[in-house]
Amino acid sequence: MRCLVLTALLAIAALPAAAQPGPGWVAGRVAELQALDKVTARIVVLEAPVDQPVRFGTLVIRVGACHRRPPDDPPDAAAWLEVRDTRPGAPEVPFRGWMFAASPGLSMLEHPVYDLRVLACR
Repeated sequence: MRCLVLTALLAIAALPAAAQPGPGWVAGRVAELQALDKVTARIVVLEAPVDQPVRFGTLVIRVGACHRRPPDDPPDAAAWLEVRDTRPGAPEVPFRGWMFAASPGLSMLEHPVYDLRVLACR
């Protein structure tokens, strides 16, 4: 079962941001993200509408697509994110790709100050 879930997650990860959701996934319009400032230990839940940038600290986060599993399936959400860092000298785009609520370690933002994860998609 775990191998099947991982295979499905990897297949979705290979899709471009504008792709339609695969079988068993429902498109959403708002991603719920949890952001952590590692310096202050501040945790904020952000509501990020698709294609509308939101800010957290020096990060600008844009959700390109958001999908969730139907209520009768095991819960999961996936979001295509592009994260930009506005600090001088920082890599401009430290993350671009899919993040999964059920597997946060599969694809994650590597940043010295901030952490970001997908909680849900509505």
